[in-house]
Amino acid sequence: MNAASGRTGGAAGASGAGGKDRLRVTLVRSCAGQLANIAASVRGLGLRRRHQSVTVANTPENRGMILTAVHLLEVEEL
Repeated sequence: MNAASGRTGGAAGASGAGGKDRLRVTLVRSCAGQLANIAASVRGLGLRRRHQSVTVANTPENRGMILTAVHLLEVEEL
């Protein structure tokens, strides 16, 4: 633990989200007919088929991919 900052090292807890550092993302609509960057964002989140759910870290990178395909996804904080 770094005494000056009061934070521990490592990836766990580094998001500063107050314990809500995971998101459950579910693909509720198909990627068929979507732009290539939208389909790539869905694949980047680890989703391959409808009604599949994955748990991802609450990072700016994942939030950006979620925002790109928000009309196809259902998101909940864990």
